[in-house]
Amino acid sequence: MKTEPPATIIEAAGISKRVDNGGTPLLILHENSFSVFEGETVAILGASGSGKSTLLGLLAGLDTPSEGRILIDGQDIGGMDEDSRALLRGRCIGFVFQSFQLLPSLNALENVMLPLELAGRPGAGKEAGLWLERVGLSHRLKHYPRHLSGGEQQRVALARAFAPKPKLILGDEPTGNLDEATGRRVIDLMFSINAESRATLVLATHDEKIAARCQRRLRMRAGEIEEIA
Repeated sequence: MKTEPPATIIEAAGISKRVDNGGTPLLILHENSFSVFEGETVAILGASGSGKSTLLGLLAGLDTPSEGRILIDGQDIGGMDEDSRALLRGRCIGFVFQSFQLLPSLNALENVMLPLELAGRPGAGKEAGLWLERVGLSHRLKHYPRHLSGGEQQRVALARAFAPKPKLILGDEPTGNLDEATGRRVIDLMFSINAESRATLVLATHDEKIAARCQRRLRMRAGEIEEIA
């Protein structure tokens, strides 16, 4: 019996990004093309300034490429306006940032509830509570980000990213602001939850040990991406 190949969830073709640098164009990404299949775990390795965070922002529809085309779950995000890209993110993409990006005016439970409520999910409070229990924070539901440690904030961010059950999780140096031991626990938790959810994970990191846990590794050098054998 013939097995169907996995569907492509990311297709990038000829992606370049330029920004204005005091009147002089600065090339951050140069003609990058690659695909990611559903269910894959992919690491994008690179030093600070190599362009990997810019690339993740483009894949999330937080910015648009200067040239090239990006399809997410079969949809060309370059042809969308910001409202349409926001709807796609809410339906399809979870993002885990280095700096956590929790809303300071919301407690842990409310931060996780927010994407569920925006998606119109019934029982958002109960579901968010279950996710915080999953990341070991059932005792911190009512705590605000300023009262949480860095590791706790990132666990809230993990719960928020996975709670809507997105097809694609993007992680931008998710351990970058954590000490080594805490970062290892957060990464263990991320990979464990991702295996359960069967989401696609694309992780930007400078850490070779974290990258080695992914099925595929890409390296970004001076704005250009290459596959690592």
